[in-house]
Amino acid sequence: MDNTPFLVQVNETEFTISPEMLSAFDGIKMHNGKFHVLQDKKSYKAEILEVNFDEKVMRIKVNGNCYDVKILDKYDRLVKQIGLTVGGTHKTNSIKSPMPGLVLQIMAEVGQSVIKGETLLILEAMKMENTIKAPADAVIKSIHVAKGAAIDKGQLLIELE
Repeated sequence: MDNTPFLVQVNETEFTISPEMLSAFDGIKMHNGKFHVLQDKKSYKAEILEVNFDEKVMRIKVNGNCYDVKILDKYDRLVKQIGLTVGGTHKTNSIKSPMPGLVLQIMAEVGQSVIKGETLLILEAMKMENTIKAPADAVIKSIHVAKGAAIDKGQLLIELE
């Protein structure tokens, strides 16, 4: 069993929760996203109000108070540590390589309209294929690499309009 703790952010406060703590969670699902939770001999009424799976954030209400909760596992923490973003909400006009590698395939063309999450190209790095996706709905302005090209971390791959 992996004992790597989860990083939890509730509003602006961060803390870690171990897998053991999660397995000791005492909650009962009532109905429609509502739960009854017991923690340290105290009773709580919890309700899931919204869930954003792309950003791994949920808005919950506990005993009438609302909280934004984000939970990061060890993989999310690694992505954050090496400077990548997942499900980011900022607007970008350029896509740069997150790592050195080799361009295996380019699925986009200049002038093409793409939607958020659409695969633009595939990089091979450390013997793994890494899919580079559109961060937002956009039009491909220019492509700065070719299939088979060796690239460096941070190298400009694609510009968007």
